[in-house]
Amino acid sequence: PDHYFADAPWRRERGGGPILINMIHEVHNLRMVCGEIVAAQALASHAVRGFAVEDTVSINLRFASGVLGSFLLSDTAASARSWEQTSQENKAYPSHADEDCYVVSGTNGSLAVPSMRLKTYARPEDRSWWKPFETSVVAMVRDDPLRLQLAHFCAVIRGKAQPLVSARDGLANLRVTEAIAAAAARGDTVSLTPT
Repeated sequence: PDHYFADAPWRRERGGGPILINMIHEVHNLRMVCGEIVAAQALASHAVRGFAVEDTVSINLRFASGVLGSFLLSDTAASARSWEQTSQENKAYPSHADEDCYVVSGTNGSLAVPSMRLKTYARPEDRSWWKPFETSVVAMVRDDPLRLQLAHFCAVIRGKAQPLVSARDGLANLRVTEAIAAAAARGDTVSLTPT
């Protein structure tokens, strides 16, 4: 909404777009699921809002494991496939439980997140376009993640728990996010060296 940018004009300027505001969180999620990111390519546009900063970005990622990923980031696209509208993490956002924001596909199947719909072949020899998938939902207990995060943070402060996410993780997320921004600005691939 327009007031989002009026309330904080820095969001319109370099360093304030969805790459650095939003993608850093997605990078963390992707690193936790697929491993370390070693290269990024990106194309960015600011055609919808016309701000100095991007509003839409198409991103390709290479992971150390050999996994390739693609990600479409936009704060102008009308879609129910955002983390906020699928994860039910923050009740302030409308939720679409039948939608997913991530689909992780591999040789033997795919997992849609956050619905946790799993599609796999019954047997390795069934891997074929002509064979149906077995479909299931991975069991998961949903709880209020914001409440859980705050409780964990308080436990860390009291010395009763160790942080689940380290400062090193935060730095790695920032390095990847900066690589995406650089790739978008230059129109090429940015390689990352492991830390």
